[in-house]
Amino acid sequence: MTKTVLSIEGMMCGMCEKHMNEAIEKAFDVKKVSSSHTRKETEIISEAPLDEAKLKATVDAAGYTLKGITAEPYEKKGFSLFGK
Repeated sequence: MTKTVLSIEGMMCGMCEKHMNEAIEKAFDVKKVSSSHTRKETEIISEAPLDEAKLKATVDAAGYTLKGITAEPYEKKGFSLFGK
């Protein structure tokens, strides 16, 4: 699993966040996508790393500006009563 964080300029409200989430979900096979206009970022959880050129094209087509991309391995955090 991979966590990809996009730094995005141009999102102004909750509708912008929804628009960005839908564009990512339509273009990629993702587990989860969440956007925040206040943090100016979109966080994506996927099985495999995402194509950066396609990410840029998707953000551009949605009407926003991609300022940066970071990706790192992602490990789902499970719930445990015992701290393990």
